[in-house]
Amino acid sequence: MNKRHFLAAAGLGLATARGFAAPLKTTPTFIGPTLLTLTGTIGAGNRGPLDPALDQLMKKQGVAFDRAHTFDFTALRALPAITIKPTLEYDGKVHALGGPLLTDVLNAAGATTTGQGRVLLRAIDGYVVAVSFADMVKYRFIVATTLDGKALPLGGLGPLWAVYDADRFPDKVARPLAERFTLCPWAVYHIAVQGG
Repeated sequence: MNKRHFLAAAGLGLATARGFAAPLKTTPTFIGPTLLTLTGTIGAGNRGPLDPALDQLMKKQGVAFDRAHTFDFTALRALPAITIKPTLEYDGKVHALGGPLLTDVLNAAGATTTGQGRVLLRAIDGYVVAVSFADMVKYRFIVATTLDGKALPLGGLGPLWAVYDADRFPDKVARPLAERFTLCPWAVYHIAVQGG
Protein backbone atom coordinates (compact mmCIF):
# COMPACT_ATOMS: atom_id res chain seq x y z
CA MET A 1 0.00 0.00 0.00
CA ASN A 2 1.40 3.38 -0.83
CA LYS A 3 2.01 5.80 2.00
CA ARG A 4 -0.42 8.45 0.74
CA HIS A 5 -3.33 5.96 0.51
CA PHE A 6 -2.46 4.61 3.93
CA LEU A 7 -2.57 8.06 5.52
CA ALA A 8 -5.85 8.93 3.78
CA ALA A 9 -7.42 5.68 4.94
CA ALA A 10 -6.11 6.18 8.48
CA GLY A 11 -7.45 9.75 8.51
CA LEU A 12 -10.87 8.58 7.36
CA GLY A 13 -10.88 5.93 10.07
CA LEU A 14 -10.02 8.54 12.70
CA ALA A 15 -12.71 10.92 11.44
CA THR A 16 -15.27 8.13 11.51
CA ALA A 17 -14.25 7.14 15.02
CA ARG A 18 -14.71 10.74 16.18
CA GLY A 19 -18.09 11.10 14.46
CA PHE A 20 -16.90 13.36 11.66
CA ALA A 21 -17.72 11.01 8.81
CA ALA A 22 -20.04 12.25 6.12
CA PRO A 23 -23.58 11.15 6.79
CA LEU A 24 -24.92 8.30 4.70
CA LYS A 25 -27.17 9.52 1.97
CA THR A 26 -30.60 8.02 2.41
CA THR A 27 -33.77 8.65 0.54
CA PRO A 28 -36.63 9.37 2.92
CA THR A 29 -39.70 7.22 2.43
CA PHE A 30 -42.89 9.22 2.37
CA ILE A 31 -46.11 7.28 2.59
CA GLY A 32 -49.23 9.14 1.58
CA PRO A 33 -52.45 9.03 3.53
CA THR A 34 -54.53 5.89 3.29
CA LEU A 35 -57.28 6.37 0.72
CA LEU A 36 -58.70 2.85 0.61
CA THR A 37 -59.00 0.17 3.28
CA LEU A 38 -59.90 -3.42 2.42
CA THR A 39 -61.11 -5.79 5.13
CA GLY A 40 -62.72 -9.21 5.34
CA THR A 41 -61.45 -12.22 3.43
CA ILE A 42 -58.12 -10.75 2.38
CA GLY A 43 -54.51 -11.87 2.79
CA ALA A 44 -52.28 -11.06 5.77
CA GLY A 45 -52.94 -7.32 5.46
CA ASN A 46 -50.58 -4.45 6.08
CA ARG A 47 -52.22 -2.93 9.16
CA GLY A 48 -53.75 -4.16 12.36
CA PRO A 49 -57.27 -3.99 13.78
CA LEU A 50 -59.66 -1.07 13.88
CA ASP A 51 -58.58 1.50 16.44
CA PRO A 52 -61.83 2.81 17.97
CA ALA A 53 -60.09 5.98 19.13
CA LEU A 54 -58.36 6.90 15.86
CA ASP A 55 -60.52 5.27 13.16
CA GLN A 56 -63.48 7.48 14.00
CA LEU A 57 -65.28 7.43 10.64
CA MET A 58 -65.14 3.66 10.34
CA LYS A 59 -66.22 3.26 13.96
CA LYS A 60 -69.21 5.58 13.45
CA GLN A 61 -70.22 3.66 10.33
CA GLY A 62 -70.08 0.30 12.13
CA VAL A 63 -66.95 -1.04 10.44
CA ALA A 64 -64.95 -3.56 12.47
CA PHE A 65 -61.92 -5.66 11.53
CA ASP A 66 -58.94 -7.45 13.01
CA ARG A 67 -56.64 -6.75 10.04
CA ALA A 68 -56.82 -4.71 6.85
CA HIS A 69 -54.94 -3.91 3.68
CA THR A 70 -54.56 -0.21 3.00
CA PHE A 71 -53.69 1.65 -0.18
CA ASP A 72 -52.44 5.19 -0.64
CA PHE A 73 -52.62 7.02 -3.98
CA THR A 74 -49.16 5.82 -5.02
CA ALA A 75 -50.00 2.17 -4.35
CA LEU A 76 -53.22 2.41 -6.36
CA ARG A 77 -51.49 4.20 -9.23
CA ALA A 78 -48.80 1.48 -9.28
CA LEU A 79 -51.41 -1.09 -10.33
CA PRO A 80 -52.16 -1.49 -14.06
CA ALA A 81 -54.77 1.10 -15.04
CA ILE A 82 -57.47 1.13 -17.67
CA THR A 83 -59.61 3.96 -19.00
CA ILE A 84 -63.36 3.84 -19.40
CA LYS A 85 -65.57 6.47 -21.03
CA PRO A 86 -69.10 6.40 -19.64
CA THR A 87 -71.77 9.05 -19.97
CA LEU A 88 -72.12 10.44 -16.45
CA GLU A 89 -75.46 11.14 -14.87
CA TYR A 90 -74.30 14.45 -13.39
CA ASP A 91 -73.86 16.35 -16.67
CA GLY A 92 -74.96 13.88 -19.35
CA LYS A 93 -71.49 13.99 -20.95
CA VAL A 94 -68.92 11.31 -21.74
CA HIS A 95 -65.87 11.48 -19.45
CA ALA A 96 -62.64 9.50 -19.27
CA LEU A 97 -62.21 7.73 -15.93
CA GLY A 98 -58.93 5.95 -15.20
CA GLY A 99 -57.78 3.54 -12.54
CA PRO A 100 -57.08 -0.10 -11.77
CA LEU A 101 -59.66 -2.83 -12.11
CA LEU A 102 -61.35 -3.53 -8.79
CA THR A 103 -60.38 -7.19 -9.19
CA ASP A 104 -56.70 -6.14 -9.38
CA VAL A 105 -57.06 -4.08 -6.20
CA LEU A 106 -58.63 -7.04 -4.40
CA ASN A 107 -55.96 -9.40 -5.69
CA ALA A 108 -53.23 -7.01 -4.49
CA ALA A 109 -54.75 -7.28 -1.02
CA GLY A 110 -54.71 -11.08 -1.19
CA ALA A 111 -58.46 -11.46 -1.68
CA THR A 112 -60.00 -14.11 -3.87
CA THR A 113 -62.36 -12.75 -6.53
CA THR A 114 -63.99 -15.98 -7.68
CA GLY A 115 -66.89 -17.94 -6.29
CA GLN A 116 -70.08 -16.72 -4.68
CA GLY A 117 -68.55 -13.84 -2.72
CA ARG A 118 -69.31 -10.15 -2.81
CA VAL A 119 -67.86 -6.81 -1.84
CA LEU A 120 -69.47 -4.06 0.18
CA LEU A 121 -68.38 -0.72 -1.24
CA ARG A 122 -68.62 2.04 1.38
CA ALA A 123 -68.46 5.76 0.63
CA ILE A 124 -67.43 8.53 2.99
CA ASP A 125 -71.06 9.64 3.38
CA GLY A 126 -72.04 6.15 4.58
CA TYR A 127 -73.62 4.94 1.33
CA VAL A 128 -72.99 1.18 1.06
CA VAL A 129 -73.73 -1.11 -1.86
CA ALA A 130 -73.18 -4.86 -2.24
CA VAL A 131 -71.71 -6.09 -5.53
CA SER A 132 -71.28 -9.79 -6.27
CA PHE A 133 -67.92 -11.00 -7.55
CA ALA A 134 -69.74 -12.06 -10.73
CA ASP A 135 -71.05 -8.52 -11.34
CA MET A 136 -67.72 -6.97 -10.39
CA VAL A 137 -66.06 -9.03 -13.13
CA LYS A 138 -68.93 -8.74 -15.65
CA TYR A 139 -69.12 -4.95 -15.49
CA ARG A 140 -65.33 -4.52 -15.16
CA PHE A 141 -65.51 -2.20 -12.15
CA ILE A 142 -62.53 0.08 -11.72
CA VAL A 143 -61.34 2.10 -8.77
CA ALA A 144 -61.15 5.40 -10.61
CA THR A 145 -58.41 7.77 -9.49
CA THR A 146 -58.67 10.20 -12.40
CA LEU A 147 -61.40 12.03 -14.32
CA ASP A 148 -60.44 13.45 -17.71
CA GLY A 149 -56.76 13.07 -16.86
CA LYS A 150 -56.89 14.83 -13.50
CA ALA A 151 -56.97 13.35 -10.01
CA LEU A 152 -60.50 13.01 -8.65
CA PRO A 153 -60.88 15.65 -5.93
CA LEU A 154 -62.09 15.15 -2.40
CA GLY A 155 -65.35 17.07 -2.19
CA GLY A 156 -66.13 16.11 -5.79
CA LEU A 157 -66.46 12.50 -6.93
CA GLY A 158 -63.20 11.37 -5.35
CA PRO A 159 -60.62 10.82 -4.41
CA LEU A 160 -61.74 7.30 -5.44
CA TRP A 161 -64.80 6.13 -7.32
CA ALA A 162 -65.85 2.50 -7.76
CA VAL A 163 -67.43 2.69 -11.21
CA TYR A 164 -68.00 0.90 -14.51
CA ASP A 165 -68.69 1.93 -18.10
CA ALA A 166 -72.50 1.72 -18.12
CA ASP A 167 -72.57 2.67 -21.82
CA ARG A 168 -71.06 -0.71 -22.74
CA PHE A 169 -73.77 -2.89 -21.18
CA PRO A 170 -77.26 -3.15 -22.71
CA ASP A 171 -78.92 -3.84 -19.34
CA LYS A 172 -77.47 -0.59 -17.97
CA VAL A 173 -78.03 1.56 -21.07
CA ALA A 174 -81.71 0.52 -21.04
CA ARG A 175 -82.14 2.33 -17.73
CA PRO A 176 -82.58 6.09 -17.33
CA LEU A 177 -79.21 7.82 -16.98
CA ALA A 178 -79.88 8.66 -13.31
CA GLU A 179 -80.29 4.93 -12.49
CA ARG A 180 -77.25 3.48 -14.26
CA PHE A 181 -74.72 3.99 -11.46
CA THR A 182 -76.57 2.85 -8.31
CA LEU A 183 -73.81 0.26 -7.72
CA CYS A 184 -71.08 2.90 -8.04
CA PRO A 185 -70.35 4.87 -4.87
CA TRP A 186 -68.10 7.87 -5.36
CA ALA A 187 -65.76 8.86 -2.53
CA VAL A 188 -65.37 5.15 -1.73
CA TYR A 189 -62.91 4.58 1.11
CA HIS A 190 -63.67 1.11 2.47
CA ILE A 191 -64.28 -2.25 0.83
CA ALA A 192 -65.36 -5.29 2.83
CA VAL A 193 -64.66 -8.54 1.02
CA GLN A 194 -67.12 -11.29 1.92
CA GLY A 195 -66.60 -14.89 0.85
CA GLY A 196 -64.57 -16.04 -2.05
